[in-house]
Amino acid sequence: MDAVGLFAGIGGLEIGLNQAGFNTTLMCEIDPAARKVLDTQFDNVDTVDDVRRLRSLPKGTELVAAGFPCQDLSQAGRTAGITGSRSGLVGEVFRLIKRKQGPRWLLLENVPFMLQLDRGAAMHHLTQSLTGLGYRWAYRVVDARAFGLPQRRHRVVMLASRDEDPRSVLFSGNAEPPTELRTGNDPCGFYWTEGRTGLGWAVNGVPTIKSGSTLGIASPPAIWLPGRGIVTLGIRGAEKLQGFPAGWTLPAVDAGARAGSRWRLVGNAVSTRMSKWVGQQLVETHHPYDNQSDLQVVGRWPIAAWGDKTGSYVAGGVSSLWPEAVPMQPIEEFLEDSASLSVRATAGFLKRARAGSLRFAPDFLSEVEDHLDSMTTTGLTA
Repeated sequence: MDAVGLFAGIGGLEIGLNQAGFNTTLMCEIDPAARKVLDTQFDNVDTVDDVRRLRSLPKGTELVAAGFPCQDLSQAGRTAGITGSRSGLVGEVFRLIKRKQGPRWLLLENVPFMLQLDRGAAMHHLTQSLTGLGYRWAYRVVDARAFGLPQRRHRVVMLASRDEDPRSVLFSGNAEPPTELRTGNDPCGFYWTEGRTGLGWAVNGVPTIKSGSTLGIASPPAIWLPGRGIVTLGIRGAEKLQGFPAGWTLPAVDAGARAGSRWRLVGNAVSTRMSKWVGQQLVETHHPYDNQSDLQVVGRWPIAAWGDKTGSYVAGGVSSLWPEAVPMQPIEEFLEDSASLSVRATAGFLKRARAGSLRFAPDFLSEVEDHLDSMTTTGLTA
């Protein structure tokens, strides 16, 4: 199928879909740094800057993929809602697909906080808009770890179609997640910027990679390597944890963007392995889906649901954020450009941890203290 990527970012959806056999013919991205990455990394694919100026989709487009802006939906953002100045741009997607001969498939991706934002108002807006356009829709919350990357990253994946059944595509797998209990000397990722009320603790992995500040100041997660110290993730490792080749975002710096902007690009990106899984499901044959119950939203939408002109329904039988369970790569494979957690960062984390009421893994805080002593002794105070 020919595919178009709207709000393409650095191409996370497009890479995965292309690996599954799709052909991307056009990408739209307004951020100059991200667009430079697209122009460099995707040969012979046209790019445009502003979706609002896109009059129509290329003839023959069968799939539109849109990781529309999440700033108004994210718990870490402004939470202005689905009609905010950024996330409200999803309306441009509806404008482009509403033609009678619209695309066969629509793929949307966003943060799971929109399931509860304004007591589910964002999801009501999306689903009612799609139903009004004659689309049957289905969505599912997916954890990127299901595809073997050790980053706990939850995202809502939504498929819609006028003619096809998106339920059998998204609801075909329901794997059992592995236990997250720490055993032995397992490395653990955490947010060194927190520590008082939260930690983002991840056994044998890292918590969600964030985009950093608007000034391009990165805040990569830290990894405790028992008996070996504490390091912070490097940008090359972060790219690989999103499924990109190391160095994927370098063209942004070559075009004049700040080096720290690469964290924003990577933190906002879609996991390429997740999008590859979606693409593979789209081209495979599945058994018809038939397991449902009426949907009653009370403050938060469920992890999986579907709907059409007859109503909205809970996706019965979907209880896991893991549609499959690919063996996890060791987090050590992503630490090629890691650096020791600095004295300032370590001291700040320890201060917050001691002032809070969190419970920590045995030996964790003592090793953080040892790390601080070691860094102070060697004079690495940055």
